[in-house]
Amino acid sequence: MAFTTIDKSTDYFDTKLWTGNDTAQTITGIPFAPDFVWIKNRSTAESHTLANTVIGANNFLKSNATSANNTNSEFLKSFTSDGYTLGNADEVNNGSNNIVGWNWKAGTTSGIATNGSTQITPSSYSFNQTSGFSIVKYTGIGGQPKAIAHGLGVQPKMFIIKRSDSTGSWGVLPQQISTGHLYLDATTALGTVNPLSGGVLADTVNFSVSNSGDVNASGGTYVAYCFADVQGFSKMGSYTGNGNNDGAFVYTGFKPAWIMFKRTDSAESWIMADNKRDTDNSVIKYLEANTANAEGSGVDYDFLSNGFKFRTTSQNTGGATYIYMAFAEAPLVGTNNVPATAR
Repeated sequence: MAFTTIDKSTDYFDTKLWTGNDTAQTITGIPFAPDFVWIKNRSTAESHTLANTVIGANNFLKSNATSANNTNSEFLKSFTSDGYTLGNADEVNNGSNNIVGWNWKAGTTSGIATNGSTQITPSSYSFNQTSGFSIVKYTGIGGQPKAIAHGLGVQPKMFIIKRSDSTGSWGVLPQQISTGHLYLDATTALGTVNPLSGGVLADTVNFSVSNSGDVNASGGTYVAYCFADVQGFSKMGSYTGNGNNDGAFVYTGFKPAWIMFKRTDSAESWIMADNKRDTDNSVIKYLEANTANAEGSGVDYDFLSNGFKFRTTSQNTGGATYIYMAFAEAPLVGTNNVPATAR
């Protein structure tokens, strides 16, 4: 059985739902002070809003766009001890629209580890070794591969990187399967020629980037979200579709609260699902990280006590390869020895 030292997953990750009201409102009730916030209007076609405490409030990026950092106080005005205050922007607070916010905790802002291989030390950062998550801001120096400190003390499995001072694609380094790359703002398949990772996997101190302008232009400013596996709390993995309604089962070692997955051998969207928008066992509502589309339905799979299982051929094409990243609603068994159960 999978055990974890994290008995309460919502101490580090939580999904929040609210209704827009066209005026400044404060979102409360998150069990921690969030450091990374990902917001999407579910009701209508509006861009995703991604903000973090490292870059600061009134700044945001869009996962479905290549645009540089946006500065606008009508999006996320401030971070609070249990949420954040929003302005009146339609993307985050349009009147009567249904909105979702996914929230992660980091929190340590000094003492990041480096070693003799580190070539870029982040200019600012926030990391949490317990939950395997860090946000690092760095300045590119060009050339490849270049090693950047990530702060997690273990080998991370997923990196999502965006240039913030200029336009550029969102580079994704899915190291659970290769040194290749994907783009969060696009549907393209896994690229392995001149990979954004510089062809080098991360280690317990550093991750590597190539000389691409998307991840390491000389003088460019970047933000990287770094994710590691934490037994019973987070998992970055892959699976192969079986092409039938008794679909592929993916073992995570916990009951999922949130999943994002993408086919890597062909062009398909990044699909995002969670346990707050779908509260019964069968999950059908989804959003796409690479589009501004409103919430869709029809991706049918079950969140189980130890993973997830597909019930249609959607995201389950026979022989196709997919990657995923998942965070827990509850561990299979925590240090409190309480087992999780399916919904």
